[in-house]
Amino acid sequence: MILTMLKAKLHQASITHAELHYEGSCAIDEDLLDKVGILPNEQIQIYNLNNANRFTTYAIPAPRGSRMISVNGAAALLANPKDRVIICSYAMFDAIEVENFKPKVAMLDENNHVKSTKNIQVDELAMVS
Repeated sequence: MILTMLKAKLHQASITHAELHYEGSCAIDEDLLDKVGILPNEQIQIYNLNNANRFTTYAIPAPRGSRMISVNGAAALLANPKDRVIICSYAMFDAIEVENFKPKVAMLDENNHVKSTKNIQVDELAMVS
């Protein structure tokens, strides 16, 4: 069985730019991409905490150290500067790989500085109410 699992997450990133007249994609500070292991051109999901919009695009590197998160192209209609978002990437694993895989998560502040990082255990992903 192949499972699609969370690979990486930038939690509560702040949108810094929304560029409608751009080819597409989401520019993310290269330091942030490296921190969680998202690759250039990798598919990402963006979940907007301000307006509940959810959309798919791909990551492109923004200048290292810029703290930029720029939503570009048509997706710029779904997010505004200062909106807080969750940016996730997913990967496909077989059942054996899942047992040892830990997604990388970076918790960000309102200026896109990393507050903390962690690798999530599979059993932490299950929420018990």
